[in-house]
Amino acid sequence: MSAPLAGIRIIEVGHMLAGPYCGLLLADMGAEIIKIEPVDGDIGRKVSPHYIGPHNAYFASLNRSKKSVVLDLASEAGRAELERLAADSHALLTNLRPSAIKKLGLTYDSLRHCNPKLVCVALTGYGLDGPYADSPAYDYVIQAITGVMALTGDPDAPPTKAGFSAVDNSAGMAAALGLLAKIVQGEGGQVEVAMYDVMLSQLNYLAGAVLNAGETMERLANSSHPYLVPAQIFPTGDGWLTLFITHEKFWSKFCNEVGRPEWIEDPIFATMDSRRQNREHVLKAIEEVLSTASAAEWVRRLQPQGVVVSEVGTLTDALKSDLAASRQMVVPLGSPDSGLRAVASAVKFHGYEPEYTLPPLLDQHRADVLKGATLP
Repeated sequence: MSAPLAGIRIIEVGHMLAGPYCGLLLADMGAEIIKIEPVDGDIGRKVSPHYIGPHNAYFASLNRSKKSVVLDLASEAGRAELERLAADSHALLTNLRPSAIKKLGLTYDSLRHCNPKLVCVALTGYGLDGPYADSPAYDYVIQAITGVMALTGDPDAPPTKAGFSAVDNSAGMAAALGLLAKIVQGEGGQVEVAMYDVMLSQLNYLAGAVLNAGETMERLANSSHPYLVPAQIFPTGDGWLTLFITHEKFWSKFCNEVGRPEWIEDPIFATMDSRRQNREHVLKAIEEVLSTASAAEWVRRLQPQGVVVSEVGTLTDALKSDLAASRQMVVPLGSPDSGLRAVASAVKFHGYEPEYTLPPLLDQHRADVLKGATLP
């Protein structure tokens, strides 16, 4: 099977995370990603203190399988090369600030004369236009102003950001979806993806509760779900346990396995509604039971019952796990002896295996790319 996006050429004028992550997703599906960089390169080349040979670990995690070309887009020569590339490309993706996007002519209106079918995707903080367009927008800021931080962490702790770049990654995925949708439509045009919009949209059912019921969403202890009980982490005799029960069938299995069959009929514990109404009492009782054994022991006992349960592990644990190995989620970049490893694509196509090549050195592909090519 050929790559799903074989023959698709995309120009990426991106830096740091959101734009490059979008390009990475498309590269893994076989698209040709031409990464346009300034003379000193994407700032992502210098973010991490970790280098494997000439490759920065941060940059490598977001820019494998791409081609790098240095262009001064503010110069006439650089602009001419960009327009030549745009004429032979399906899409242009950028996550620069709106003022820079417009100044450098990275919009559909500026490039349509080169290629009317070109799809231009602007991945910004708050949109290309409007009163907030050029306000600084970073993952931290978007998590703060959309309420994500206020919803994360324990009630007595400060507001907490997600432990990874949730906004940047989510925006990158949304941008990839919008870009491909427009290509499938077969028409050129402008696509806008704002990080702010993406995070508000991902608060879906929580936002629905606020908008339609006037509910005030607040942080709950131990990462509790606002409606499902039990659905959170619990301290055990050794470590933390994640327990998530949605159906009464599994509640019954849980009660029997932990030695509390009486909870199945007890009006305080019996139903999801009653457990939610008596949250504190129910959670305290469950915590007392779970404290009598280790997290690993509870997993050993409850998983065979079909109960959704797991230990709370670290990223190191996850990357070394049998599960990650079974899903082939840790892959070498280039040859196995390159020393560079990365997390593989999450999208699996039967009959197609991505080729995970090394991230490009700065301007590595100038001769190859600028010699010119036409679309198949």
